[in-house]
Parts: sequence; structure tokens; C-alpha cells
Amino acid sequence: MSSRERVLARVRRALADVPREERPGDFPVERGYLRVHGDRSAEETIDLLAENLADYRALVHRTPAGELPALVGRLLAGHGSRSVLVPAGLPGQWLPDGGPERVEDREDATPDGLDAVHSVVTGCAVAIAETGTIVLDGGPDQGRRRITLVPDHHICVVRVPGQVVDSVPQALERLDPARPLTWISGPSATSDIELNRVEGVHGPRTLEVILVDDGPGRSDRSARPRARGRPR
Repeated sequence: MSSRERVLARVRRALADVPREERPGDFPVERGYLRVHGDRSAEETIDLLAENLADYRALVHRTPAGELPALVGRLLAGHGSRSVLVPAGLPGQWLPDGGPERVEDREDATPDGLDAVHSVVTGCAVAIAETGTIVLDGGPDQGRRRITLVPDHHICVVRVPGQVVDSVPQALERLDPARPLTWISGPSATSDIELNRVEGVHGPRTLEVILVDDGPGRSDRSARPRARGRPR
């Protein structure tokens, strides 16, 4: 008997006493876990998101909406980018006039072609404060999943407070499981058995997150990552 046959036999034995007409939805699973860990204001939630993003070695910037194009221009220039990949639905006002060559998100783009692009700018579907996670769902301002995996520098714009939630359960309520979801917690990184960290293996080496605040009175601040003794 093969391993596959053994597994299927065990499944059949486990289901032997289940009536054929019974369906999984007939017995709802109790979900008594906490949906949010703590009572936070909207501002405290945004601050927690910024802290956890930086903890994962993302570079975090905060800016009013009117200053977003100038900030994006500075980040692209600081990275030395000569080309930037732009999803078809990215708001035009997010990008500065002039700047690097703009590359369209094309269906026929090759991996080598995407690898030659220096940066990509996208929006997001939702951001989770408690985990420092950005979620993409392939929306018009995010483009295909591959455009955020191949280029080495990803600038992700998060609109606050509207796109920020406290917890994973709250994020799941906003997401469509049928869409191509990409969950990002910091730049791509891995480590070997000796805990030597290597970045940029299966995604961008540099992740910059811009928290765009439409409200008045907010200054442009940047949160830099702290050195850590263990890999993420």
C-alpha cells in the first residue's frame, strides 16, 4: 500500500460514522478568540502599524496626501531608480512629474524584463497594525502579483486611516478569498541554519511603506528599522 492509499484509508475511517447528507456548514465552528488585542484609537492603531512595519525592517514614511508625489520622487531618486513599474489603476497624482521612466504592467512582460525594472509603486488592499502586514489583492492600483515580487524595490502606499485595521480577523472580513492575496511583512528575507540573514531572495530587497494621511496637521516622519538579533 502506498503512502497516498494509507492517508486516504485513514480519512475514510475517520468519516465512517458521518451521515452522507451532512455538510461542513451544518456545524459552525465556535470562534471565541479575541478579535482585537487592546482598545486603541485610530491614531494609536496607525502608530502601531508604523512600529511593526519598521520592526520587520520596512522603511516607513508618513505624509499628507498633497506631499505624496514629492515624497515618492525623493524615494525613487534616493534608490537611484531609472525606471519604475506602474499598475494601470495607480492614481496619477501619486507620482511626480518627470522622474524615472514609467513601465506599464504588461501581461506579456518576461521575468528578465521585470528584473530590469528598478522600482515598483503600488497601493494595497488593507494593512494590519498588530502584525505589521500589508495585503495586496491584485486590485487596479496593485497590478499583477509578480510585479511586486521581481523588482528589487517596492514602494507601497497605504491610505490612513481607511485602509488600516487592528487585527487579522478584521482584515479577513475585507478581503475576497477568491482573489490572489499577497501578505507582506517586511522585505523578502530568509536565513540558513546559522541564522545568516539574506534579503531579496523571493521578493523585493527593499520595502518602503508610505502612510498617506488626508487629515490636516500631520508632519512627514520616517521610522527606520531597528537592528535585531534574530531573523524574521
